[in-house]
Amino acid sequence: MIKDQQVRLLMKELRKQTPLVTAASRAGMSERTARKWRDSGKLPSESERQRDWRTREDPFEELWPEAEALLASDPGLQAKTVFEELQRRHPGQLKPGQLRTLQRRFRDWRVRQGPEREVYFDQERKPGEQGQSDFTDMRRLGVTIRGEPYPHLLYRFVLPYSNWEHVELAVSETFEALAGGLQESLWELGGVPREHRTDNLSAATHNLRQTGGREFNRVYLEFLAHYGLEASRNWPGNAHENGDVESSHGHFKTALEQRLRLSGTRDFSSVQHYWQLVGEIEAQRNSRRQERLTVERAALRPLPPRRLPVYREEQRTVTRGSTVRVASKAYSVPSRLIGERLTARLYADRVELLFGGELVVRHDRALGQQPGRVDYRHVVHSLLRKPGAFAQYRYREEMFPTAVFRQAYDRLCEQRVQRNADLEYVRILHLAATTLEARVETALRDCLEAGERPSFETVRAAAAPARPDLPDVHIGDPDLAVYDALLGGGRQR
Repeated sequence: MIKDQQVRLLMKELRKQTPLVTAASRAGMSERTARKWRDSGKLPSESERQRDWRTREDPFEELWPEAEALLASDPGLQAKTVFEELQRRHPGQLKPGQLRTLQRRFRDWRVRQGPEREVYFDQERKPGEQGQSDFTDMRRLGVTIRGEPYPHLLYRFVLPYSNWEHVELAVSETFEALAGGLQESLWELGGVPREHRTDNLSAATHNLRQTGGREFNRVYLEFLAHYGLEASRNWPGNAHENGDVESSHGHFKTALEQRLRLSGTRDFSSVQHYWQLVGEIEAQRNSRRQERLTVERAALRPLPPRRLPVYREEQRTVTRGSTVRVASKAYSVPSRLIGERLTARLYADRVELLFGGELVVRHDRALGQQPGRVDYRHVVHSLLRKPGAFAQYRYREEMFPTAVFRQAYDRLCEQRVQRNADLEYVRILHLAATTLEARVETALRDCLEAGERPSFETVRAAAAPARPDLPDVHIGDPDLAVYDALLGGGRQR
């Protein structure tokens, strides 16, 4: 079949006065065919007749009214769904290979008679006009820290004009995470845009019971006022109104996943090691935006004189369980503080508990369905006296500092009565609290790998051996005359 490119080459050769037979040979066609295209003055694509007839019988000619009625009742129906319904209604009349024909009919119907489709309007971005914030879930990347799954979010801030971005690690979509991420972004940027846009995050907005709408939280508006930012948000259900940061999520995740694939591992020795990689990707992406960022920075307003603290303070009383409840989560403290009033500072990633202005305990913030953070060292001395409470203890899962401790407890439960296993494990846990947890963990691991029962006596012998008896050494009083002789000798010289 002769192509347009061949005819163009033929005509080019003929314009150079090349003989027809030679021009035809160079264009890859016979002399007779060359003469035909020379005389027609058209290209093959211009000479093709658009086919307006069917080459085979339409299998849906009789069934189309039924299919059209279903499609008209619900334009969201897929051709495959209707095809399967027609097969059910008319057994043996349709073959699987005829689905494509129905799909083309659906396409043509939607173009000619279907409902209007949503139109997206390109926006004109102005420098310094807007910044957008959002959170994105990173669990699908499968990142692990020392072999343990690392579920986390990223807070991301984007300037729509220059596409400059800033990333912060977040444990949940809280006000503290939003305010902390936004503040870090603005100070790294070195200026403030006119407007800050989010979707309907609960960190920034709340439901209105009477009208059913949403309104900005007071604490969020106060935070924005410090930076002179105007608050804006999407209409509910219209995430594309925050489209720059939403679209950027996918590109950033793709870039991070490609780096993970290139490295050949998704496991990191520490959160800091993982975060270093995230920072490298952020810097690499921002390096391509410096020209527009320069224009944008010139349009930003100056930063305020100081930053704001990004935590909430609450006053809480320590319960009989040696815990305080902060944001519906329990956090443990030393038992000597039971009944005392503490100040709780709730940050994006941690909770600090203070007594009389002095820091007492710092916990990582509890995530998702976690009931809280309980340090076994705060309660194990009481568990040792009440080992029967261990089996049904509400925060029992917090009593396993590492996976090795959990495996050791499971091994004890297999080989002992539940009550005896609880007592044995609590004694081992108390040993970890009063000596070194790492040594106890090593002793437990050795027992498990050897297939032995990790008893308290065995673990204590390996992790905290008894001190050897020391000899009783008697040192008499020194003879001061020796020193006098030395001093006297010194004077003689």
